[in-house]
Order: sequence, then C-alpha cells, then structure tokens
Amino acid sequence: MDLMGMMGKLKETQQKIEDTKKRLDTVLIDEQSSDGLLKVTLTANRAIKSISIDDALLEDKEQLEDYMILVLNKAIAKASQVNEAELDAVAKMDMPMIPGMDNLFK
Repeated sequence: MDLMGMMGKLKETQQKIEDTKKRLDTVLIDEQSSDGLLKVTLTANRAIKSISIDDALLEDKEQLEDYMILVLNKAIAKASQVNEAELDAVAKMDMPMIPGMDNLFK
C-alpha cells in the first residue's frame, strides 16, 4: 500500500472539495410562494442572496412570516440537495480505496 500516494490523493480530494464549495457559491437556487408574492434566491451553500416581497404581503405580518418560513425552508432544502450531491460526487470520485474506509461514506 502506497501511503504517500494515498496522502497526495487525499490532499487533491480536499482541494477539489474546496473548489466545489467555492463554485457552489455561484450556483443560485430560486424559490417562490405558490402565488409568486414572495421570492427568494439562495446559493447552493445556503447563503441568502435576495428576497423579493410583493406589497400585498406587507399588510399582513403573520402571513408574511408564514410565507418566509415556508419559502426559505423549501429553498434551503433544495440548496442542501444540490450541495450534498455535488460534494458526494467529488468525494466518491476521488477517494482512494482504503480497506475499511468505504463504510465511512454510507
């Protein structure tokens, strides 16, 4: 077993993961309420980029709060799926096969 080769491969994989995380900052997830009155945009790293609130929602604080929770949770769930899928793909593609290590990624 070539330990130095594996260490190099691990460093390379870590770099690819960092690069993927940076790229995910540029991947935008758009979500909106069913009536389109509230729109949010997040990065795939789950950072909020923009929120657009229609004036109609400003008259009902409770409704606006409900909309915010619903739409943000949907957007975060979508962003998380994209994030995890991308990072999993990098980790699985580049991980050296070390006996017993495959159990860590299940």
